Amino acid sequence: MLEALRTLQGWGYSDEAVAVQLSADRQEIDRLAERLAGDHRTARDFSLTVRELHVIHSALTAVAATFITSGGFSEEGFYNRTSFFRENFDAMALSIVTAVDEATTPR
Repeated sequence: MLEALRTLQGWGYSDEAVAVQLSADRQEIDRLAERLAGDHRTARDFSLTVRELHVIHSALTAVAATFITSGGFSEEGFYNRTSFFRENFDAMALSIVTAVDEATTPR
């Protein structure tokens, strides 16, 4: 999640373009990235708002488009920049939607 946000932040898009991609301004993205950063070796329990989940989901799904070249999608470029495969980002994006659906669907 953090790599998706950082990758899009570092791409040099205008503030307006970032707002279109993530539906958030740079300050909101910075605050969210700061919350997500830190020790990833120990379990942390924190909640995210629906808005924050939307921003993260948007970043996870939008970041791949920044690696489209005239030759198609650059898997190598994506991996070199993010240290993850695109499938990891896609799976996390789907997991967010699935988790929200499971948590909010009446049983």
